[in-house]
Amino acid sequence: MITLERLQTVLAQFSKLSIGLVGDLFLDRYLELDDDLHELSIETGLEAYQITRIRNSPGALGTIMNNLAALGVGRMTPVTVLGDDGQAYDLSRALASMPVDQSHIIRDPARLTPTYTKPLRRAPKGGWAELNRLDLRNCAPLGAETEAKLLAELTAVFDATDGLIVLDQVNEEGWGVIGPAVDEHLAKLAARSPDKLMFIDSRAHIAQFRCGTLKPNVHECLAALGAKSKQGVPDAVPTIEASTEAARRFAELTGCPLYCTMSERGMLVVEADATGGAGGKTTVAAGYQVHGPIDPVGAGDSATAGIVSALLAGATRVEAAAVGNLTASITVQQLGTTGTATPAQLVARWQETHG
Repeated sequence: MITLERLQTVLAQFSKLSIGLVGDLFLDRYLELDDDLHELSIETGLEAYQITRIRNSPGALGTIMNNLAALGVGRMTPVTVLGDDGQAYDLSRALASMPVDQSHIIRDPARLTPTYTKPLRRAPKGGWAELNRLDLRNCAPLGAETEAKLLAELTAVFDATDGLIVLDQVNEEGWGVIGPAVDEHLAKLAARSPDKLMFIDSRAHIAQFRCGTLKPNVHECLAALGAKSKQGVPDAVPTIEASTEAARRFAELTGCPLYCTMSERGMLVVEADATGGAGGKTTVAAGYQVHGPIDPVGAGDSATAGIVSALLAGATRVEAAAVGNLTASITVQQLGTTGTATPAQLVARWQETHG
């Protein structure tokens, strides 16, 4: 899908890129528990777990940013809303180690800074095993004043950067940064600048978008087309043929070109047709084989970072899919953390596969 020479040419452009991002920026807080230390709570009689190390990392939109930074992207400008709390302070400190412009991040004392707290315990065979996650989230829409500030910042960042990544992380409609007003505003910005890349990923509402380049997975395509899944029972993995048909129909439904991810099988690229609408040529960009245990958490975000960086660096849509697959094939092998991949690792994986 991409030659070594083209891969190296594309990677060499990443440091020149300026990428805007909008969506929910979470704090991922990892708590490392020491099972060799024991103490009972006097008040409850229950064991008090002993934390010997805390690791803070940007999550959700920050996961994409971690990957963009590892790939060597020159500048990132997030647009989001945080609370005025300790979690926002820790998140800002974590962002300070990356090439991030934080001037468009809005602080709202009425909001919580979304936080995933992840207790970790040593696994029997080494490494870390994650226990039940503790979530700190907002359960109400943005206030009118904050939303107006958000739209103004979004316009400024869209105009000032090479392209925009949109991440709709929150399943409940309207509870996160991406809500109906932002959806409508994104459509206006895309119509005003149709040649500028707007790359959209949404966990629960991808079928509602009608602008930009979309990134659903195959099950989201099927669900948007009316397929039902049994509660508690994983959907059967559709064949490549069935996945291709679902991706093409989904592109026709939304009118947008798209990347449809299929886990370890890679992704489908549905390009625009001759009239500029969706439903044109569909290409299977095969995934890269990996061996040993894997952790798929964050793989989709790492693929987004690879695809968007490659597109903005001049890659074709199919070449960009190959870069996204290379990136994800490396991050899934990093256990107990949300992984990242460097340009050197991408080149090494390409050589390992094709050499």
